[in-house]
Parts: sequence; C-alpha cells; structure tokens
Amino acid sequence: MSDVKTELDELMRVFLGAFTNTAGAAPDVDAVRRVFIPEGMIIKNVGGEPVVHDLDAFIAPRRTILTDGTLTEFSEWEVSERTEIFGSIAHRFSEYRKSGRLEGRWFEGGGHKTTQFVRTPAGWRMSSMAWDDF
Repeated sequence: MSDVKTELDELMRVFLGAFTNTAGAAPDVDAVRRVFIPEGMIIKNVGGEPVVHDLDAFIAPRRTILTDGTLTEFSEWEVSERTEIFGSIAHRFSEYRKSGRLEGRWFEGGGHKTTQFVRTPAGWRMSSMAWDDF
C-alpha cells in the first residue's frame, strides 16, 4: 500500500471517528478541522435538495447532539472503499455503516460518501465530501 493511500485512510478514519461517543467516549468534532482544508465543504444529499455546509455549519449541530444526550452510543465506520490518486489530488468512494441511539431509540443505517483530497504543504487534506444514506 502506498504512503499516500495510508495517509488518506488515516484522514478518513479520523473523520469518521470524530463523532464517536460510545462507551462514554467524548466526540472530537474539532478533528474535522484537522483533516479538512479551511475552505472545505460537506454536502448532505439525502432526499430532496442538497444541504451544503462549510466546516463551522457542519460541526456546530453535531457537537450539540453528540454531547446533549440526543445522540448517544454513536459510531460510524467504512465497510468498503475505492481510492484513486492522481498526483496531488485524490478521490474516494466509500460505503459506511452507522449505529447509535437517537433520542433513546436504537438505530442502524449506512450510506455512501464521496470524498475529494488535495495535497497541501502540511500534507494531504480533505477538500470536500458528499454523502447519501440508504
């Protein structure tokens, strides 16, 4: 496995792990800023109109629901991926799963993510991500 692929795998692991609050773990939603370029964009494309977030708009509501008891025992993880690297840009298609308690009710789900990466002077970073749940 290439060093670049290893670095991209780690960025995805950190991103997905940022929301974990299982077994009393505190979510680290600020990790999103560490893995994205400052101008990054995250798009929820579930259902009707896409919802486009900058990093602050994405992080704020997640910080709230992951710490106020609304969403507990939450985690999400990749189950498969295909990553293509082209010089200083890369693209990844992922299938993921998630589970947790939303307002006390257990749920399980999943979906697909598409993530774009760029190489920066500080290393590889995510530049955009879009997801759709199934």
